[in-house]
Amino acid sequence: MTTTSAVSAPSTAVINRPNTVSVGTIVWLGSEVMFFAGLFAVYFTLRSTSPGLWEEQTAKLNVTYSLVNTIILVASSFTAQFGVFAAERMQPRRTGGVFQVTKWGLVEWFFLSYLLGAIFVVGQIFEYGVLVSEHIGFQSDSYGSVFYFATGFHGLHVTGGLIAFLLVIGRVFAVKTFTHKEATTAIVVSYYWHFVDVVWIGLFLVIYVLK
Repeated sequence: MTTTSAVSAPSTAVINRPNTVSVGTIVWLGSEVMFFAGLFAVYFTLRSTSPGLWEEQTAKLNVTYSLVNTIILVASSFTAQFGVFAAERMQPRRTGGVFQVTKWGLVEWFFLSYLLGAIFVVGQIFEYGVLVSEHIGFQSDSYGSVFYFATGFHGLHVTGGLIAFLLVIGRVFAVKTFTHKEATTAIVVSYYWHFVDVVWIGLFLVIYVLK
């Protein structure tokens, strides 16, 4: 009598490990969340100790102007996401005319995001000039210190995002073939940009809206 033994075929399943760059970026953004949480804590602490000063100084803020600037920054988050969609379908540049938005690629969407972000930064600098003329300076009082510290650090983060957009765009033109590596870089930059936008929404609500 012969016996047959069934030999199981080796498994062909592939284990997809998370991208180390994406994971590292998310961990780093977690530390940034803690940093800005500290800024919010400082703001509320100083506000609770000087309610009269806060009432006087916040009355000088141009909420409408800041709202428009906020909308511009939030819009840049949407355009950046459209750039990610283009990167995911491996489309680095437009396949149609300049005004054919539906055929835009990563470069066009990221350049528009860069433009909107730059407008936000310029708008914030202009607001600083107006506030300084109204005697709200960094060393004028506790309100001025925490206002410029919080919004200024956010502005530096936005500037860093603008540099990242330019690096991604330059990389697309530098490589001969657009690969998943370039697409991953674009996705990581979008993570950072979305984070910057969300933080500003929180700052806008706390500094400009909350009375």
